[in-house]
Amino acid sequence: MTRTAERGSVSIEVAVLAPAFIALMVLAGVVGRSAVAAEALDAAAHDAARAASISRDSDTARTMALEAAQKQLDWHGLACSNDLDPKFTGSVAGMPDSESSFDDAFSSQIGTSATVTVTISCVVSFQDITLDILPGMVSEKLITAQFTSPLDRYRSRQ
Repeated sequence: MTRTAERGSVSIEVAVLAPAFIALMVLAGVVGRSAVAAEALDAAAHDAARAASISRDSDTARTMALEAAQKQLDWHGLACSNDLDPKFTGSVAGMPDSESSFDDAFSSQIGTSATVTVTISCVVSFQDITLDILPGMVSEKLITAQFTSPLDRYRSRQ
């Protein structure tokens, strides 16, 4: 019995399995980039909230938080497709967070517990690793991170 009927079967198997293997590699790249971006955004939100919480007034807090977040993202090498526009909220004496309460947190009385929260959103692009042959492949993903930091109760504010 001769094996001539099976000649070339490896080439066919490779041709059939190669697209699936490439798609798996692209998926690994997307998942990896998303994980790294989420970790970088968590660190940026943490640094931004901390920088805001040690500031004496809300305007300085916004500026310092933005600088801290940008430094952290630069350090991680994460370039967002969107502008870095953090959302600032706060709470005073346990009241729910709201946009206006960020300023209220800095104008609260000494001895009153207050917190500031910074939320950062980043659109991560996958343009460089997407494949046209994969239908439904996303080319970008919105990742959001948030961190809350307390203001020192006994430190003077505004």
